[in-house]
Amino acid sequence: MSEFFIKKYDQNDYAIWNDFVALAKNATFLFHRDFMEYHQDRFEDFSLLVFENEKLKAVLPANIKGKSVHSHQGLTYGGLLFSSKLKAEKVESILDEILSFFKENSIEAFHYKPIPGFYFSKGNQEIDFFLHQRGALPERKEMNLAVNLQLPLHISKSKMKHFRRIENLDLDIIEEKDFEPFWETILEPRLLEKFNAKPVHSKEEITSLKQKFPEKIRQYSVYQNDEIIAGITIFETENVVKSQYGATSEKGEEVRALDFLFINLMHKYKRKGKKFFDMGIVNSEDEKGYHSGLLQQKEELGCAVYNQDFYKIAIK
Repeated sequence: MSEFFIKKYDQNDYAIWNDFVALAKNATFLFHRDFMEYHQDRFEDFSLLVFENEKLKAVLPANIKGKSVHSHQGLTYGGLLFSSKLKAEKVESILDEILSFFKENSIEAFHYKPIPGFYFSKGNQEIDFFLHQRGALPERKEMNLAVNLQLPLHISKSKMKHFRRIENLDLDIIEEKDFEPFWETILEPRLLEKFNAKPVHSKEEITSLKQKFPEKIRQYSVYQNDEIIAGITIFETENVVKSQYGATSEKGEEVRALDFLFINLMHKYKRKGKKFFDMGIVNSEDEKGYHSGLLQQKEELGCAVYNQDFYKIAIK
């Protein structure tokens, strides 16, 4: 008979956690503790390790806020991570154990944010069904835009027309070692100007993360006559490349340098065998809930909509 044991993560679990994440069926480098903890001052960790007969079977990256547990508010995506050999019924049992653990710890709600399905070719939706069966309700949806690199690219005629024109403008694409030119010259001032916002990661944070994950985080910039005019910050996982940040200067807008960079990177990663190019969400605070301009731009680059679902389950 199976015997489950759940414990909250502490620093003594650093090695076993990271070893498990490295081999899990549905994990990316964002769940490595070195990535999760760059903003530990902003979130109270409530990550869990689930053992069955003393063997680690699953982990849940999570934080707690009030009487609610979230998976995880400081990450782009979250969810229960489990070993590749774990069958669906065992996932169901583990979910029930976690919900019981929450109840024992006076948690009133569990907010669940799964990883978009296209990140894992072997599937990753077992727990969505089991959550539904236990009364989880859809809390919200976000439109996540991505290009399927396994298919022929379908970039709009207008984008390709400008791309061919731009190719003759002597623009240089550079993979940077330093984030300073893009962050200070392009990203921070443009986000402030357009959205009155700051990047989620400071320059110091993204630099530190790059040092810890040098093959997973990359910065590509476009230069014209030695002046930076656009850039994209890339997060690479096994199957997916994600544009974490993309921005251009006014001069870059005039020559459509960001489109030029996106199209070149799509071809680059298609050749490298990546399966999807994730261009992120198009959220907006207005009543429509999405940014029409961003949606159009990404669709014209060949993106399709892959909904990102968010669930909430009351702990009874």
